[in-house]
Amino acid sequence: MSCSQCRPTGDFPESGFVHIRTDHPVLVESLMNLFNEHGLEGIHSGNVASAKYSNLIELQEFMEKSLETFNEIAVGSYYCSVTSTLEEMSVFTPWISFQHFYERMKYIDLYEIIQQQLFTTHSQPIVSLQSEEIYGYEFLLRPLSDGIEFKPYELFQFAEQAGLQALLDGNARMTSIRNSSGAVPPGLKRFINFLPSSIYDPKHCLATTFKAAAEAGVDPNDLVFEVVETEEIADINHLKSILTAYQEQGMKVALDDLGAGHSTLPVLKELKPDYVKIDRKIISFCDEDSSKEEMIQQIVEVAREIGAVVLAEGIERREEADIAIRCGVELAQGYYFGRPVSTESLAAAVQ
Repeated sequence: MSCSQCRPTGDFPESGFVHIRTDHPVLVESLMNLFNEHGLEGIHSGNVASAKYSNLIELQEFMEKSLETFNEIAVGSYYCSVTSTLEEMSVFTPWISFQHFYERMKYIDLYEIIQQQLFTTHSQPIVSLQSEEIYGYEFLLRPLSDGIEFKPYELFQFAEQAGLQALLDGNARMTSIRNSSGAVPPGLKRFINFLPSSIYDPKHCLATTFKAAAEAGVDPNDLVFEVVETEEIADINHLKSILTAYQEQGMKVALDDLGAGHSTLPVLKELKPDYVKIDRKIISFCDEDSSKEEMIQQIVEVAREIGAVVLAEGIERREEADIAIRCGVELAQGYYFGRPVSTESLAAAVQ
C-alpha cells in the first residue's frame, strides 16, 4: 500500500482519452490493434497506448474486451489513466492497475460515492448495563438521505477490490469525528471503526484522523477506535503499533467481535485494548445456551486481567442483558437499548 491509495483519483470524464501503460512493447502494439478493432482511434507514445472514447459505456465495453483478449499476466502489467484531453497527459498523471480501474468503471456509482464522500453517519447508543444510562455512541457509515443508496458492507467490499479501501476508511473515520462534534456532549464516548489493513504507517496515515479530531474540538479521551473483525489479524505487531499510535494521542482502542472470527482470548491478552466488544453471535440467546454464557464469563475474566472494559453487542432481549449483567459485563449495545438513528437527528435532539 502507498499514499496514493489514500488520495482521490478524480472523476471519469463522460468522454475523453483512456491511457494504458505497460513495459512490454509487444503488448503496446497489441493494445493498439485492439483499439482499432473496437473502433477507437489509437495513439501510441513510448510505452503508452491511448485512445479517444465517446462515452463511458464505450470505455467499459473496451475494458471488458481487454479482459477477454489478454491473459492474467498481460493484464497484470497494465496501468491505466483517463484524461479529458490528450494534452492533459503528463508525468504527473496518476496511474492505477488495470483491475482497479476496471472495478471503478464497472461500479461507477460506488466509485462516485467514495470519490465525492457521498455518505454520512448513523449513531447507535451504548449504555451502562447497571444504570442503562447512555455511555456513548457507535458511529456507523450510512448513505445520505437524498443520495445514492448503498449497503455499507458492499461499499467496503467494492473499495477493497478497487484499491480505495484506505481512502474510504480514512474519510469514514474523519466523517464520524466531525459528525460527532455537534451531536454528542463532551464526556460521552464516540466508537469509530477502522480497518488495520488501510494503515501502513500509523503515525503518517493517522495524521489526518488526529487533525480532524483537533479541528472538530473533540476531546481525544472521548474517542474509541475499534478494530473491525472482518479481516484476519495477519501481523499482530503492526496492529499493536496502530493501537499504540491512537493511545499516544490520548484516544482509546477497542477489539471488536470477541468470541468469533479471528478475535481470540490469546489475541486479547497480546493486544491489551481499552475495550472488548463481545460478538453478537455469542450474545444472541445466551440465556438458552450455557456454552455461550461460559464464553462471556471467560472474556470478562481475561478483560479484567488486562484492565479492559467489556461491551456486549447485539442485545435484543432482556434475558440476554440479564446474562451479561450476571457475567460482569459493564456496557451494552443493541436494538433492546436503541437502534441506530441519523447523527443529524441526534444532534437536533441535543440542541
